[in-house]
Amino acid sequence: MWPDRHLLELFNIELPIVQAPVAGAMDWELAVAAAEAGALGSLPCAMLNANQVREQMAKIRAHTKKPINLNFFCHTPPALNNAREARWRERLAPYYSELAIDPAAPVPSSNRTAFDPVMCEVVEETKPEVVSFHFGLPEPGLLRRLKAGRFLVMSSATTAAEARWLEACGVDAVIAQGCEAGGHRGIFLSDDIATQAGTFALVPQVVDAVKVPVIAAGGITDARGIAAAFALGAAGVQIGTAYLWCPEAKISAPHRAALKSARDDGTALTNLMTGRPARGFINRLMREVGPISEVAPEFPLAAGALAAARQGRGAGLGRLLADVGRASSLARPRYARRSIDQGARRRGARADARPRVEEVKRLRARDAQACPPRIGGRHTRRREDELLAGLREPRLRRLESGGIGGLE
Repeated sequence: MWPDRHLLELFNIELPIVQAPVAGAMDWELAVAAAEAGALGSLPCAMLNANQVREQMAKIRAHTKKPINLNFFCHTPPALNNAREARWRERLAPYYSELAIDPAAPVPSSNRTAFDPVMCEVVEETKPEVVSFHFGLPEPGLLRRLKAGRFLVMSSATTAAEARWLEACGVDAVIAQGCEAGGHRGIFLSDDIATQAGTFALVPQVVDAVKVPVIAAGGITDARGIAAAFALGAAGVQIGTAYLWCPEAKISAPHRAALKSARDDGTALTNLMTGRPARGFINRLMREVGPISEVAPEFPLAAGALAAARQGRGAGLGRLLADVGRASSLARPRYARRSIDQGARRRGARADARPRVEEVKRLRARDAQACPPRIGGRHTRRREDELLAGLREPRLRRLESGGIGGLE
């Protein structure tokens, strides 16, 4: 059905689409819906503890037998820096005062955990088909355990150098994350976000740099983006923002309202929310403090001091990090269970017809011999249309309504 079937065969999925794991915005319901629609469903685990991951996977397995991906962060736990954290609290003091929050109140702990031996045991118990990582890969011993357990492994690369590093470490696929992507930048070999390339500049460079399948991510919300990614050599795409429109997504009413009014210039990279660069909606804090601040503590410590602003009177300021890509204005409301890809399938059906061009040529030659030239051309075109319709129809008949993110 698709011009490059490596990803479909590797993950045993029907569509070359990975549902991006957006921590805090989705759970087992969206993973199941995406998987049932034919994509690789993903469960973000960075904000879950081991028992929560087990519970979520139990619900997933009770509702689908399709392949599932568990996603984890691989950041190095930060060293506490009391002076820097104190400066951060001082910078936020005016907002605390405005929102009637005690500046001396204890700072909530940030619940972004890195992949460790405990989570590795959870993976071995729950047996997801795919395990993905952000910010590099876990330490070699844990990675060897995953490979020994025959789990497929993939991770995000923001440069060709990171992609080569990941391949050398044994990943089965690389996610090429362009700077348009929502959420945290997966950068891990450096910290210079000024050098980060856009998706459609990055993808062909990563494709040329590695032999494993490449998944394009960042700013892809409809069938045009999928077709462009294939043209640049990708074997699939990772889509996040478009899934946030789905009723299965666990996002707030203000977040949904922001999606509806999204503009192409409405997002920016910021480290204010967690301490690590991430793309989100431009908000008051980013405008007044500046999107990037040296005062912000290391990831994920910066999030703790902002946690209080997400509650009570701070709800207006609390729409802080709404993980969303730069092409969010292209996405539209859809149900993930209903044709995640109506248009993507149509494009795939057309791509599937290309290897059969010889059959089309043979039909043309036969009709040209059997009919006068003036009539033969018309008959041949009609037969070619019938051939292509025959390729498309079985795949499209049951998926004629709707599609996530307007993939049509």
